[in-house]
Amino acid sequence: MLEKFFELSNRNTDVKTEVVAGITTFMTMAYILFVNPSILSAAGMDKNAVLLATALGAGIVTLMMGLFVNYPIALAPGMGLNAFYAFTVVIGMGVSWQVALGAVFISGLIFIILTVTKVRQLLVEGMPTSLKHAITVGIGLFITIIGLKLSGILSIRLSLIPPTLEKIIAAKGNGTPLHFETIIEMGKLAEPHVLLAVFGLVLISVLMARNVKGSMLIGILATTLIGIFMGIVKIPAGFSPIAMPDFSKNAFFALDIWGALHMGLLTIIFTFTFVELFDTMGTLVGTATKAKLMDKDGNFPGIGKAMLVDATGVSLGAMLGTSTITAYVESAAGVGAGGRTGLTAVVCGILFILALFFTPLAGLIPDAATAPALIIVGALMLESVRFIDFSDFTEGLPAFLTIALMPFTYSIANGISAGLVMYPLLKLISGRGREVHWIVYVLAVLVVLRFVFLNE
Repeated sequence: MLEKFFELSNRNTDVKTEVVAGITTFMTMAYILFVNPSILSAAGMDKNAVLLATALGAGIVTLMMGLFVNYPIALAPGMGLNAFYAFTVVIGMGVSWQVALGAVFISGLIFIILTVTKVRQLLVEGMPTSLKHAITVGIGLFITIIGLKLSGILSIRLSLIPPTLEKIIAAKGNGTPLHFETIIEMGKLAEPHVLLAVFGLVLISVLMARNVKGSMLIGILATTLIGIFMGIVKIPAGFSPIAMPDFSKNAFFALDIWGALHMGLLTIIFTFTFVELFDTMGTLVGTATKAKLMDKDGNFPGIGKAMLVDATGVSLGAMLGTSTITAYVESAAGVGAGGRTGLTAVVCGILFILALFFTPLAGLIPDAATAPALIIVGALMLESVRFIDFSDFTEGLPAFLTIALMPFTYSIANGISAGLVMYPLLKLISGRGREVHWIVYVLAVLVVLRFVFLNE
């Protein structure tokens, strides 16, 4: 039955190979079960609720990809988008996490419409290659800063300007407003939790350098174990790593769609949609190519259905209580292990569902164990910088602004906006306007209108 349903022979694979590939994919991306609750809890969400949403969302949508599309691609809440959700939207803009989930849900509906009408493919084709890679690199740096901050390796504090007490008193006396500047410096490496994070970072790095499968998962669990011996991680009395999922603490259907529409969160919805748009397309095409799913004409049979499942997963994840669910590049690990069909995704999806019974273990994982994974993911995302032609100023500067503004302004949206405006502007001024796809001009105008008429 499996042979016929998944067309195993046609893709030169078998059940054993597909099962091993599914386990491999799960091992490489299971870290999201620990990292996502850590990130979204910063936005005021309950860790258990986020863990339930992460495991269920990843499991259900990955099963959909395997059963309906027959692609060996797994999906889960996306790194970068979860950081944007928590640190930029909720913390930075003061939007409640329920309203932010509403914005994610709306972006999913937009995805479905864009996919069905094939506008999504048009947008991906029209986006300059340099900006696609710049977005990936910028998000990588953004995630890295978050990881460094959570680990304590990096410290961010506010300092008064002027710094002397006499000048502060004088300023208050004459009604002059006080000003602050942000100071970024090294944290206190002698602190136990910082040392633990450094250990985790070194351990994961060594494992990855040795090409050990599941390096991040192993590193997170090992760091947590060391944290127990250091007294940083406290094990409650009667602890058991396996238990029935606690569904009493969940964020199911807690999203506030009307609130997102009422507050006019167009920029947020646009950013969720835009980042997911290119991130998913690159992952789908790249992984499908590696799995040799391309036909003789250079097309990918089923790519439209894969995009539709991905789009549906965005809204489904929001209903369950997590940020944007997207295709994972770690799926390439399973493909590398021989995965060629949807059976690989089905095995991975089942493992995510089974992970629900290990929620007590996830509750022990400290930030010092998950932060190194964020730093490593950020480093991996910087690989795309080599595809940007910095020798061409009209390509290099827009890409540079996209990359730099994301971490320095703590906003993915700012980086994308700068790149979209500067790219067509420089091309026009240099007499190379025809190199720009018309859809980029439309996006640039929308960005300018957003800054002119909308308040963030």
